Amino acid sequence: MNLLQLQDRARQYFILMRLGRPIGSFLVLWPTLWALWVAAGGRPDLYILFVFVIGVVLMRSAGCVINDYADREFDPHVSRTQTRPIAAGKVTPREALLLFVVLCCIAFALVLTLNTLNTLTILLSVGGVVLAVVYPFMKRYTHLPQVVLGMAFGWAVPMAFAAQSNQLPKEAWLIYVITIIWAVIYDTMYAMVDREDDLKIGVKSTAILFGDADRVVIGLLQLLMFIGLFFLGQQLQYGYSYYIGVVFAMVFALYHQYLIRDRKPADCFKAFLNNNWLGMCIFTGILFEHLA
Repeated sequence: MNLLQLQDRARQYFILMRLGRPIGSFLVLWPTLWALWVAAGGRPDLYILFVFVIGVVLMRSAGCVINDYADREFDPHVSRTQTRPIAAGKVTPREALLLFVVLCCIAFALVLTLNTLNTLTILLSVGGVVLAVVYPFMKRYTHLPQVVLGMAFGWAVPMAFAAQSNQLPKEAWLIYVITIIWAVIYDTMYAMVDREDDLKIGVKSTAILFGDADRVVIGLLQLLMFIGLFFLGQQLQYGYSYYIGVVFAMVFALYHQYLIRDRKPADCFKAFLNNNWLGMCIFTGILFEHLA
């Protein structure tokens, strides 16, 4: 294989891992940072922070790879996904599986450098891999794959508490539940983009399950999420800085409702992308709470 061929392989792997589209990594990263800052009382260990940031990128990339492998028979029939490397025949399924294994092994090797005196984080990391593998196949059997996605995206939360404090207090599980709810919200917006194509090819989603009640259900989930965030603030005895961050996040949630009002695919996708700022607002509130 010559240099040009190697460059092309690297480019196809780069696209397959969605490294040029970091929104997914950010949506995983924000709850991870919430958890690290809460677990550490605002002073996370820098090495643990480094490992989790890199781990988020690696596992999100691995998730994209295994997702495209699972969807290799469906993606060619959806206009938005038919140019993805596996669907377009530029990366073989075998290559994709090998890449997935390599990414998971690198992430696991990083985990092994943490908490050498206990195995809690290591055991939890196995659960993260299982969720990453299971999620892509859920859309064939249930209309709730977004819930499984939330479980996978949020699994870094208990891992962060385990790595930082070697314990899993109730706040860890509250943040985990909040993260799952948030994932169902933004991934339903994402699924609204592909709803017509998914109906044709038989792929299930919450967007299809909710039907014409999608905006109402999303609104109720947003309300539930913010109730959870306010309850978290009460549990942690946070002050104004945190709640100001939550209020700004609420403004973004209202904006998302405005964007999806007509269910136009482009606007639904814009709402999905904009959730990055919502997550950042919550983290900023937590950050300034500990700086105060």
